[in-house]
Amino acid sequence: MAETAKRIFGIDLGTTYSSIAYVDEFGKAVMIPNAENERVTPSVVFFDEDAVIVGEVAKESAKLYPGDVVSFIKRSMGEPNFLFLHNGESIRAEEISAYILRKLVKDAEHFLSEKVTDVVITCPAYFGINEREATRKAGEIAGLTVRQIINEPTAAAIAYDEFAKSDNGVVLVYDLGGGTFDITMIDIRKDSVEVICTGGDHHLGGKDWDDRISSYLVDVFQNETGTNEDILEDPDTLQDIILSVERAKKNLSQRQNTPISITHAGERIKTLLGREKFEELTADLLDRTIDFTHRMLEEAKEKGYPSFDEFILVGGATRMPMVQERIQKEFSIVPKVFDPDEAVAKGAAIFGWKLMLSNEFSGRLAEKINKPINQLSNISDLIKNKEICLQDVKDAKQQVSEATGCSFLKIETALMRVKNVTSKSFGIVAYNDNDQIIVFNLVLKNTGIPVVKKQKFYTTSDNQHSILIRIMESDTSQVEIPLGLAVDIRTATLSLPPLIPADSAIEVTFVLNEEGRLQISAVETGEGHKIDILVDTASVIQDEDFEKAKSRSQCLVVH
Repeated sequence: MAETAKRIFGIDLGTTYSSIAYVDEFGKAVMIPNAENERVTPSVVFFDEDAVIVGEVAKESAKLYPGDVVSFIKRSMGEPNFLFLHNGESIRAEEISAYILRKLVKDAEHFLSEKVTDVVITCPAYFGINEREATRKAGEIAGLTVRQIINEPTAAAIAYDEFAKSDNGVVLVYDLGGGTFDITMIDIRKDSVEVICTGGDHHLGGKDWDDRISSYLVDVFQNETGTNEDILEDPDTLQDIILSVERAKKNLSQRQNTPISITHAGERIKTLLGREKFEELTADLLDRTIDFTHRMLEEAKEKGYPSFDEFILVGGATRMPMVQERIQKEFSIVPKVFDPDEAVAKGAAIFGWKLMLSNEFSGRLAEKINKPINQLSNISDLIKNKEICLQDVKDAKQQVSEATGCSFLKIETALMRVKNVTSKSFGIVAYNDNDQIIVFNLVLKNTGIPVVKKQKFYTTSDNQHSILIRIMESDTSQVEIPLGLAVDIRTATLSLPPLIPADSAIEVTFVLNEEGRLQISAVETGEGHKIDILVDTASVIQDEDFEKAKSRSQCLVVH
């Protein structure tokens, strides 16, 4: 591969398992096995003195060293109050995730004998600004160039499109992973993948099914032994039960019953867990995913999509028979289980490959016609308006083919447009007509991105010195909402000119890019006082802490 055509790898940074993939010389997405020759790696990190162990060994070490092992870190991404203490150091979620990334990258480099520098990392569609920025920071701490953060269902749809080779169709992607749930409607066409609507909960996943069974087993143990002790407070017992429940859940996907033994404080009991009991204990969790799906379908109808063609299941938790049976009953369609453990990583790799080819093509075409790359966003319109000719386009594609080793036909099909939506609403705190403090949303949930929204607000008093801009994020689709339904993601102060009268206009502009990164400007329209805000959020690791984490990460050996 030419120097200018650097390979971009796809990474599924999952709650319970993570993986990495690339696109080979034939244009096929390929999973890269880890050092243990497994295609997925447990997202578990064990801090072992001056080394970090990631994966199966870390998972097995949780019983002996529970205080040194971190699991399910994805659920803490973007949370300002999460800190893991080790050897007197406070470690943020972004740094812990970076060790998982380093393990994937190290093993991939060893397997391919190739440096891994540029990546596309996936995240749940329902991740907000905080979580997305934290994911990007994790990649940077790991020493990677994060080319894009893309949604997991979108990645799965890209992989499915490559697999199915269908020209058109509306697909529902039901993604139930180890710790997160997304439901997304995607319109797949010959030259584009367009997200219509998305919904979900990044605190709902297979782990919640596990937790229900763990609680049930505590009750069984208490009833049979007569103790009132919460045996999950004992670290050894907790790890035993976690591993037992994980095995039991897998067994119940194939069998009607499975035995489980529990040992605590010298007492041991055996019990039989049936699939029927398992489904009874977790029925409300499945109900929540169905409710999210119905809500998303209603929003899709409002956007002109009253139906769908296929229902695709991805994520390891969709292997549970109760999921497939309930969906078939609820929506009168037989869902397709599509590569549940690998679809997301493969889709991210395909996206990265197409991004690389698209960038190569745009660069060569821009050079050929002497136009800036940013003016080439819609080549069809440029051809239609006779600003460029078809021969220039063909020549640029041929050059990319020669530089990358991809066939001309592959280049043609690779230049696919991916259009996403925002899974959250974004606005600012303001007063409404009744002088009540509310959140006024400029960008509404499920709006197509990129998007630019402008709105004028007004000062409240004469000679006002400044305005506090409180930027808010919420899950609602309404323009005006109570303050309590939103969360602060950033604040900034706009200084105003002296002697400014009340009701002076302040124009606020929200710019949300393709990755869901938010940039805001506020302008006092009289004298032009202005502030620009890139919303990187205060709750994500920053500045000195970021540099310290990056330095520490590079010093520790990852196995």
